[in-house]
Amino acid sequence: MSTFEELQEKIDEENVRFIRLTFFDAFGVQKNVAIMPGELRRAVTQGISFDASVITGLEKKGGSDLFLRPNIDTFQYLPWRPIDGKVCRFFCDIYDADGKPYERDCRLMLKNAVKLAEEKGIRVSMGAEMEFYVFKKDENGADTKIPLDYAGYMDVGPSDCGENLRRDICFALVDMGITPESSHHEQGPGQNEIDVRFARPLRAADNTDTVKWAVRCLSDMDGLTADFSPKPVADCPGNGMHINISVEGAGEDDYNPYFMSGILNRIPEITIFTNPLAESYSRFGKNEAPNAICYGFGERESLVRIPADDKARRRIELRSPDPTANPYLIFTLLIYAGLEGVEKHEMYPYEMKDGIIYKDGKAVKDCPVVPKDIEEARKLAKDSDFVKKYVPTEYLNAYLNIKR
Repeated sequence: MSTFEELQEKIDEENVRFIRLTFFDAFGVQKNVAIMPGELRRAVTQGISFDASVITGLEKKGGSDLFLRPNIDTFQYLPWRPIDGKVCRFFCDIYDADGKPYERDCRLMLKNAVKLAEEKGIRVSMGAEMEFYVFKKDENGADTKIPLDYAGYMDVGPSDCGENLRRDICFALVDMGITPESSHHEQGPGQNEIDVRFARPLRAADNTDTVKWAVRCLSDMDGLTADFSPKPVADCPGNGMHINISVEGAGEDDYNPYFMSGILNRIPEITIFTNPLAESYSRFGKNEAPNAICYGFGERESLVRIPADDKARRRIELRSPDPTANPYLIFTLLIYAGLEGVEKHEMYPYEMKDGIIYKDGKAVKDCPVVPKDIEEARKLAKDSDFVKKYVPTEYLNAYLNIKR
């Protein structure tokens, strides 16, 4: 749908009775304002106001009003809501009272990064692989840490009790215009994974948020709890959010090595954003959650894995982020870091082969590693000129002072 009239016709035909306008805080937590269909034209043309003073990262001096304007091309039904009197949602742009795009809107930040890449003749695509645990609730509906099952990696039913849930989630995503690439049981008890197809970065970030939301909603409807935290169970594998990145550009066969090098060079400074919680750091160095800042072809213990694939689908997989990260913010930072690498046109020196680390082709004992804990990650971000250039001060302060 490209016009408001087409959108209005669709809403009338489908008996949409409730509309949710979605935006995000600095941590990528979804927020929303709900309106009735009769308010949609005003929302599109003028915006719906909200109080930004209590939204982390969006706080502003003086008047606290900001305005949401829905992107009509992000229209989605919520399949788990009533069929009779449907509910839909839009991703929104945030504007100041004077009608200017609000610079601390994390979707705008990502749009600006993509625009810069395109100006340099570089096209970036991204996709996320998200892991999560599913726990049972007790007889009072309270959350527990009792896993849904005790199945293992890629097991099948009846030991895998998450098959029906994953199927329902995938069907819901298809109804929302998102194509799941695969889904399966992961290594931990009650742990699952859902992967979605590559997309342009903004769409990929929207998809990442939608997947997490759908998983939580449908799990709750089944009397279960979905947990995306990095280490839900101390002695079991943590939850990762692997980021797949592919880069194309005119005039060169493969920008990926240099884009990857830029990311690896900057990863220590941006780890507070890819891994924002104290427990995030207990994942590293075990259960295929690497801490070695190196790359490797097929190596799952390297921070960047280059999957076995043909040249037509060459990509890199960043394996350190976890699902508590704000996808809009980290996609933004990864693009800027990658562009820096392309500009320098230098190859990152540390490579892993068969579990052995090489520097410029010679075997070495070790290589740089990710921050050992959240305090080190905070200090690296605080002292980083790269972070200060691309992360708003209000965002950085929020991450430096995060409590949970």
